[in-house]
Parts: sequence; structure tokens; C-alpha cells
Amino acid sequence: MLYPDLKTLQEDLRSVVRWDENGVEFSDLETFRGQPLDRLVYNAVFHTDPKVKEAARWFIWSASLACNTLPASIDGLYLAAGKGKYQKRTVPAMNIRGLTYLSAQAAFRAARQHQVAALIFEIARSEVGYTEQRPAEYAACVLAAALKVDFQGPVFLQGDHFQVNAKKYTDNPDKEFGAVRDLTAEAIRGGFFNIDIDTSTLVNISLPTVREQQALNSRLSAEMTRYIRTLEPKGLSISIGGEIGEVGKKNSTVEELRAYMDQYVDALGQGQRGISKISVQTGTTHGGVPLPDGRVAEVKLDFQTLEELSRVARKEYGLAGAVQHGASTLPDEAFHRFPEVETAEVHLATGFQNLVLEHEAFPEDLRRSIYQYLKERHREEWKKDQTEEQFLYQTRKKAFGPFKKQMWELPTGELDRISHALELKFAFLFQKLNVTQTLELVREHVKTVKVPRARPF
Repeated sequence: MLYPDLKTLQEDLRSVVRWDENGVEFSDLETFRGQPLDRLVYNAVFHTDPKVKEAARWFIWSASLACNTLPASIDGLYLAAGKGKYQKRTVPAMNIRGLTYLSAQAAFRAARQHQVAALIFEIARSEVGYTEQRPAEYAACVLAAALKVDFQGPVFLQGDHFQVNAKKYTDNPDKEFGAVRDLTAEAIRGGFFNIDIDTSTLVNISLPTVREQQALNSRLSAEMTRYIRTLEPKGLSISIGGEIGEVGKKNSTVEELRAYMDQYVDALGQGQRGISKISVQTGTTHGGVPLPDGRVAEVKLDFQTLEELSRVARKEYGLAGAVQHGASTLPDEAFHRFPEVETAEVHLATGFQNLVLEHEAFPEDLRRSIYQYLKERHREEWKKDQTEEQFLYQTRKKAFGPFKKQMWELPTGELDRISHALELKFAFLFQKLNVTQTLELVREHVKTVKVPRARPF
């Protein structure tokens, strides 16, 4: 339900929550975790009155602080990896494009079952647009999901691929770089204390040396790092990642890694805390490559290159290791390899999207409406050599925003079946990536800081 006004929202919560300028206290936490929390997150997403929406988000944020299920930086854990204090664990970073509140609950339930605390929820710059999820909304959904299932641990929210568009940068460097800075500031205000800088789009392979090719990437990454450090809440070190090779392009090399890092360190200057991980390209493509019948082509990921890049990143630069993007459509039997080759982090997105949209419980009439919408609104993206199945596979992610409310309001039975399937998928990934039993590891190395927000009413 949408509250008619702010007063009604407050009256709905008065029997379970007390609040003042410093935050909230619970008179009945278990009742709060039921329908009151569900109503809060629904209004935090769908209400059209900014006052009601902001109040709902403030209650969720303040409740997360009160329950110690609070936004945090994973920087301390990655620093420990760079020092060799733990090995062979690969942190899953999960992009949730739709049904975010439901999907995050499924992930947190699986995490509770397997004592997982090393997990990240992220959203990319592009996804913020086509899923119609600004950082504050995404944070509210994920934090509310953690509260809903009584998850015990910090919540890592990450800005994924905060990427500079190469064409826009060429046309107007200040405007495009400024747009990435603005999104970064917005995300940090929203509780995203983990940011992946991506200026790898500006790597110019036409230049004669690898060092020259990576120079602009290194310089702008350092500039973004210094900017992020000025936005950090007191006592908190934001985890920052860099990137040396655009996903879907040629595989990265150790020479590129060293060229990027050496120039990055020089540009950053002494006394500045730098990145803690480095994204590389080893053969994947975002979303996978659809075949004419709609199936996804098998990916040939170069684990040997990934292992070597992770080793150099740790041994020579003290980073947690290399980060692998575009991995969610790999075959199930591949995932155990990531911790074996000391991959620091793996990014997963399209696999969850596919599970939702292709699940037998997803209503066929809604699926048809989505596909018709795509054929009408995104026809210009339909390439001449593509089958209809290929076109729909590559564009259906863009339906999550326009159909967000319809998906959210699916019958409970259908949602429960989808949620259960997601939970099983998350549990499988946590086990294969070897992040089970990481509660104590995270508590040992991650420092949490309560960042209060001014009450907006």
C-alpha cells in the first residue's frame, strides 16, 4: 500500500518504533520485520511524494544502524587478502536488476544458512538508468531485505562500472567525467561505500607502448580515487577498484597491469590510500553471447591468465587480486575455479535475470507484454543479422525499469517459487566461491561505522 501522506506513515509505525533526531529504537522488532517493513520499502520505491519516500528510506536506514545490519566498506577484508591473511575465497558481487527486495532476501537467507558475510550487492551506472533504480532506492531495498531476514553482518553496497563513456568523453571531457563524479557522490550518500572506477574505456591501443595506452586510464583513476577520499564518512575507508581492460575486448596482460598500476601510484601521490582490487578481461562478455536460438554460447575463460594477474596484483601491489566480470552465464562446473586461482571478486548479473524471466512461475502474459514492449520501444537495437531470440535476450534487461511495479506485485505464490529458486542459486554460488563460514573473517577485518542521517521530517 502507498501511504496517503507522511502522517499516516508515522502512525503506522508508532506501535513498533520510537524515533527522535538520533535515529530509531524498536518497541517490537519482530512485528516491524513483518508488514510494516514491507510497506516501508514499497513506499521507498514507488511513492510519488518525495517527503513520504524520503521518510520511508530514513526509517530503513536508521533501522539498519539500530540492528547493526549497516552499510560498510569491504576495504579491510581486501587489505587482509593483499597481506596473505586469507586465501582461496572469491567474493561474489551481485547485480540485482529486478525484484530487488525479493532477490536480496533470497541471497541473505542463503547467506544466513551458510554463515556467509563476504558478499556484495552492486549496481552499474548503466543499470541505474534502465532498471530505474537510483542508488538510494537500491540501498533501501537491500538494507530492508537484510532486516527482513535478520541477516547478521555488515552490508556491502557497491557502485559497479562507474564508467566513463569514451565517445562522450571525447566530445566533452569535463561534462562526462563530471557525470561520473556526480553519480559517485550520490552513491556514497546512499550508502555505497564500495566504488568500482572504470576509465578502461579510454585505453587507447593505437598508441605505440602499453604504458602510453594505459596513461589516461591511470591518471583519471587516480583523480577519481582522490575525489572519493574527500567524500568518505569519518572513520571509514571506502573500497575502490580500478580496471585495465574493458569487458568483452581482448584479454588483459601482466604488462598492462604493471603499466596501469605504476602510473596510477605515481599519479595518486604519497600518503593516499589507493585501490584494493583490479578488474581485468579474461574472455567473458557482459550477458554472454546469445546464439540464434536464444541459448548462450559457451564461454572460454582463461583461468591461467586470471591466476597470473591476481598473483602479480597481490605480490607486487598489495591488492586483494584480480576481479572477473561477466561470469554469471558460465557453466556451473566453472565456478569452483575462481577461488582456486585466487580471484578476489567475481561479478554476477545476467544469470539472476535469466532465472527470473525464464522461471516457469513467471507469468506468460507478462513475459509476452515485456517482449512486445521491447520490439516496439527498442527496435532500433535489433541488428540485421540477429534472430528475434537473440534480440530479445540482449534487450530484455531494459524491461526491468518499465515493468518494475508489475513484477513487484506478482501473486505471492509465483514470487515465492522464484525466490526459492534464487535462494538455491545463491547458495550454490556461495559454496563454489568458498565464501561460506566467513562471518568471523569479515568481523575480524572489516571496521563498521554508523553513519547517521538527518531526519527528513
